[in-house]
Amino acid sequence: MKRLYFFPQKYLLVSVPASLLLGFLVGTFIDTSFLKSTILVATIIMIYATMVGFKLKELANLKEFKVLLYSVLINFVLIPLVAFMLGKTLLHDHPVMFAGLALSALLPTSGMTISWTAIQKGNMAAAVKLTVFGLVLGSLLTPWYLLAMVGKYVEINVLETFRTIILVVFLPMLLGHITFKWLMKKYTPEQFQKQIKPNFAPLSIWAMLYVVFVSISMKAKMIVSNLQLIAVALAVLVLFYLINYLISTFFAKQFFNREDGVALVNGTVLRNLSIAIGLAATSFGAEAALIVTLAFIVQQQSIAYYGKLANKYWFKPQQQTI
Repeated sequence: MKRLYFFPQKYLLVSVPASLLLGFLVGTFIDTSFLKSTILVATIIMIYATMVGFKLKELANLKEFKVLLYSVLINFVLIPLVAFMLGKTLLHDHPVMFAGLALSALLPTSGMTISWTAIQKGNMAAAVKLTVFGLVLGSLLTPWYLLAMVGKYVEINVLETFRTIILVVFLPMLLGHITFKWLMKKYTPEQFQKQIKPNFAPLSIWAMLYVVFVSISMKAKMIVSNLQLIAVALAVLVLFYLINYLISTFFAKQFFNREDGVALVNGTVLRNLSIAIGLAATSFGAEAALIVTLAFIVQQQSIAYYGKLANKYWFKPQQQTI
């Protein structure tokens, strides 16, 4: 059972496409619309599992202020602009998918930000801070950005979007904090990090796969009859991530040392797709969820290749400052 529980996390590049395909297959033969109401619950569980041990107090320390400042410029000015231009030119016939791309662009940083910064031996303190700051600010700004970016094409209810964000971001954050405080009465911080926290991550992945499965299966017949949607979505996502990597790498190389530069790239290119897919599925539907689901695949593959290239050419470990 333990192997099964950890399997999706260990083989994410297999489990996400498999869930996508299963959703297509099941949805082609069975009407799964009765599961729609469970998407919100699964999304709350998905985010809750990542929030246990989430350190909001990191925002109080402004030691990495310069990195934070540049991350705000990239995450909330340049990247939304890139998404808007791509959506307006390439997704004008698919407004719901445009909304999904916008959500992906507006919710920066995830656990991957910290993980890949550690792998590349970057500034971990900056990575944690970028993750916390990006999530909080992105959650507060997203409804207004959505209104400005896709309000002409898709109906955006700002109050309803805020309500959804409160349910899928701030409620899990509160529950995660309460859980963490309770666990700290039983375990030391070291025990929590080594023994307890790793058990929460697979729960988040399982809940995410469920959201992918339900949201795709409900509209499987529509998507299967329009397979060009997948080709269009993949083309847009490859362009989106390519441009993001170029922008972030430019700023990292121009204005920062290696460690801070690595943190900046990982804190601006990697998006919080777990929250994005939850919002996409609950607020916009299958087409929006589809492009975010495909973004998981593009993001996972691209950061792996980028990390290898960066360490070889522009973020060489021997260039580290002491």
